[in-house]
Amino acid sequence: MSNAITPPHMELGKADTNTPNGTQANACGRPLPDLRHPDVVMTLARLGSFFPHRLSFMRSFIRRIAKENASLTMPVCALDADGYGHLVLTLPVSGYDYSLIAYSRPLNADERTDRVIATKWDASFCLFDGIPTEEDITALADQVTKQEAGRYHHKVLTLSRANKSLRLFHHVVESLASGVQPDLQQIKAIGYLMRTTAVYGNGKFGIADRDRIAGRPGLEGPFQAEMLTVFLIREFTLFLADYCARQISGEAAIGLAPSYRRYLGIGNSTGLGMAPFLVNHPALLHSWIMAREVAFARTQSVPCINDDQYHRFETLLDRAYHSCHDWQVEDQIQMDRIIILREELAKLKADISARPLNQEYPFKDVVSRCASYSLETQELMVSLLIELIPDQVDGLVDCMANPHTPKLIPSMTIAELRHILDDHYRWVDAVDRSAETSDAHFWYTSEEKLEPRLGRRYEEPGQELEMPFNIPRYVGALKSAITDLPDHQIVAELLMGRPDLRHIVRRVQTTAIYPYAEIRDNLVGDACRPIDLLRCKLSFFGASKFDPKSDRWTRITLYQGAPTAADLMAETEPDLAASRLAELDDWIFVLSPSEA
Repeated sequence: MSNAITPPHMELGKADTNTPNGTQANACGRPLPDLRHPDVVMTLARLGSFFPHRLSFMRSFIRRIAKENASLTMPVCALDADGYGHLVLTLPVSGYDYSLIAYSRPLNADERTDRVIATKWDASFCLFDGIPTEEDITALADQVTKQEAGRYHHKVLTLSRANKSLRLFHHVVESLASGVQPDLQQIKAIGYLMRTTAVYGNGKFGIADRDRIAGRPGLEGPFQAEMLTVFLIREFTLFLADYCARQISGEAAIGLAPSYRRYLGIGNSTGLGMAPFLVNHPALLHSWIMAREVAFARTQSVPCINDDQYHRFETLLDRAYHSCHDWQVEDQIQMDRIIILREELAKLKADISARPLNQEYPFKDVVSRCASYSLETQELMVSLLIELIPDQVDGLVDCMANPHTPKLIPSMTIAELRHILDDHYRWVDAVDRSAETSDAHFWYTSEEKLEPRLGRRYEEPGQELEMPFNIPRYVGALKSAITDLPDHQIVAELLMGRPDLRHIVRRVQTTAIYPYAEIRDNLVGDACRPIDLLRCKLSFFGASKFDPKSDRWTRITLYQGAPTAADLMAETEPDLAASRLAELDDWIFVLSPSEA
């Protein structure tokens, strides 16, 4: 490799691809442990088996505001007896105030839909930079309630909307108004009072550009403004249920129990609109995967553990086992995987009970015992083991942002380009590009909603609008173009005659610096399941209870089991601060209140 593509120092986000499994050094001078090869990690099947983990964006957000003793306030509450109107929730994060302006409106049954084509919702939200005035709230009311059709300014950081889970919301309100807690089985069956259908950020529809807040303390990491928004929406839904109950029964009404409040998250319906992000942001994808892989590799380098860590491992394994028994979905493919996961976790528990983990490198022993298990079980173990070494993992959160964009390197030689293709694109050789099944789909952006869609190439019109995701075809064209070129020729000379290859050359060159940047599977093939892309990205958000409704969209739960604002504001003795923070951060593999 030439100096043109090798950074002067190896950062976590820029690994030396000559040794993808070898010892590497990051910018902090700490050696990187042995990592799983991108050929192993970056397949759709494995990415589609990821679970939320300690580095997930919701987890890191909660850790931040817990350390800061963030205190939620409600400067404005203008709701009527039915819970309609508006309110403002304000939370300080790293010295800056952010406010959720929530607009609650009546919604007719024939207007209720979770599809992106909806134009009305039970509630609409924006995250406001600072504390809004009455003039701000009034001016935004007619805009935020229209969402995409509204007009915005730089003070609006995110947009979102949500619909009530009517059955559960009404049951909770009626129960609290009657002075009793809601039925636990109904709480478990749904897990949220409202579900969002979108959380928009990063300058979309005229709101503030990402650059405005990217370097601001508290929001510098990926999707932190969105995670703040959803956290505040959850607080809104919990307040609204208590509020509506009080409007019915006054002082006779009771509040939702703290354990129920923690268990209830925010639902979300997510479709194809999220999928292309991982393809369009290869450098950022690499940073996310790399941080997770480094964290996992560090668990495999732990030479021994103490009794507390062993007990913690057994506790989390037991929690994971019980949690997956609460995970019920209608999708038969996913349900079959869950059933296998349950069986394998039971087998692992029994195996460890009969034969305790090795004293030397016990976490490596865990992985060895799971080597023949399903991808679901293997990737759940990644999330579980990362929990056991927080001091070695939490700092990796700072490595998950990546401001770099792929850049063409015109001075690279053809020999170097061939080397990268041989090293990172061997998987393309397994794709039979002569078969129609190899490019059965095409990705495009819909004109109506500007949302990504997936079409059938040989059955539907529109392939002339195709997004550049047919990586096997592009790589094949590149390989053919350089077959007879001399090794010493440079890329600039190639592209002078073949400018159409510029995109794929840049993409290939990117993997030399960011080896986890490319999904090593055919994204337009007949066997492609976009749901795998969704689950991968959502696992980094921290989503749980994946509930596929097809291979193109899923329902999930956000912040289920997470501490509430009231938990964060609870006073603690100074000498118990560390244990309190650890307790607030302990919500992976959430259990229902009766099991916790």
